[in-house]
Amino acid sequence: MNGRVLITGASGFVGYHVVEEAIKNGLEVFAAVRPTSDISHLKEFKIQFTYPSLWDKQSLIDDFSKNSYDYIIHLAGLTKALTKDEYNEVNAHFVQNIAIAIIESKIVLKKFILMSSLAAIGPLDSLDGLITENKIPSPVTPYGKSKLLGETLLKEFNQFDYTILRPTAVYGPRDRDLFIFFQQIAKGFELYISKQSQKLSFIYVVDLAQASIKALNAPEKSTYILTDGFIYNREDLAKQAKETLEIKTLRINIPLPIIKLIANIIGNYGTLTKKATTLNPEKVNELTAKNWGCDISRSDKELNYNPQFNLKDGVKNTLLWYKNNNWL
Repeated sequence: MNGRVLITGASGFVGYHVVEEAIKNGLEVFAAVRPTSDISHLKEFKIQFTYPSLWDKQSLIDDFSKNSYDYIIHLAGLTKALTKDEYNEVNAHFVQNIAIAIIESKIVLKKFILMSSLAAIGPLDSLDGLITENKIPSPVTPYGKSKLLGETLLKEFNQFDYTILRPTAVYGPRDRDLFIFFQQIAKGFELYISKQSQKLSFIYVVDLAQASIKALNAPEKSTYILTDGFIYNREDLAKQAKETLEIKTLRINIPLPIIKLIANIIGNYGTLTKKATTLNPEKVNELTAKNWGCDISRSDKELNYNPQFNLKDGVKNTLLWYKNNNWL
């Protein structure tokens, strides 16, 4: 594959792996990062760094005009924020700014990839069935709603081609969100919310990176759900971690009212300190949802997406990386 690709959010968890996959596929990579971003881990790659402000349309226009990108993969976003407006500004209006800049810079863009989220369409209310691309969106968190708004704003632009990717929970080397869960397991604690059945899905970051590059050749104005192709129950992630670490844990089921109380306390603390927290009242809606199981037959058929990592292999690789890099 030839051409120039701009990757926003390149210094982040997913960004690192997408940069690596883009290089493997022969693309000339431009990493869009903030001046304050830690890019030391990207120095191993032969890439160019660029610093457009996603808040500033003119900054984007100038950057696009200068570098004439063939592709843009937009990964930059927020997974936690203090307010709905903050989520919307970054996860939705940045998309709009980039779209306007694509048009006004007059670059001949072959494909724009928007990294959305399964949270944008939300879970199913029962254990029956699987989520497909045709599901009517019903996000259950401000994060999910902001991702859906980003998709909606993008669809208002018909002047260039785009593909929307909706990955489920992403894990792998360099991830800090599920790392909190793995830390608890390593310390011997296995915590659950109440006693309920759930269908869950996951995707290993390397598979997501490969899908992101494959999507550069996707059909016009397409949307895909991405998982590893399997359906899991809520104990499976901990089971694989315990097997890899060769440990036993103390299993604790915490009643939902107590979790909601804790989430409220943490959320209020975050508001007072003006620091976004991973757990908050809205996040509980995602954590307790009954069915995040997905059907990925469309991405399999149209993207030739064949995930290489199930949960067992992915967790093993992830925990090994954490250990080798002194995270665990």
